[in-house]
Amino acid sequence: MAVEILEIKKESCPKARLIGKRYEGVPNWGEWWENNWFETLETNQRLSFNGDAYIGGVHIVNGMPEHWIGMLFPENTEVPEGFEYVDIAPLDYAICYLYDKENSNEFYTIDTHNQCLEKLKEYNWKRKEDDWCLERYNCPRFTTGDEKGNVILDYAISIES
Repeated sequence: MAVEILEIKKESCPKARLIGKRYEGVPNWGEWWENNWFETLETNQRLSFNGDAYIGGVHIVNGMPEHWIGMLFPENTEVPEGFEYVDIAPLDYAICYLYDKENSNEFYTIDTHNQCLEKLKEYNWKRKEDDWCLERYNCPRFTTGDEKGNVILDYAISIES
């Protein structure tokens, strides 16, 4: 089964501070679980846009993708020792609610990204080039499969206002 887009909607995120770890290559989610890093971040109040989700993010810096794992917080949130941060300007996002089997690698393919970009065109929304794309791993949508063993990943693409 290919990833299905259940729905798409527009959400606005105020100025935010992404606190976590930056990766030049493939992000290492395993070290987050091994080191309980999310527990440290969860002690701070998160942005409502973030909810209780963990964030995987990517944007382009100097022509190269920069990947992050972390959570979104209000601007000026103090950064715990051992973590990095990046401040993100206020942005509008097209949120694609992606539906597929638990542990499906199809969530993370360029084909799925392109499928979302095509869906944006139906709404006359234009991607804000080189700006943020966020995977929002929301509990329980992403952590608890339905009767078919499927979960929902929130995939946010920054769009022009």
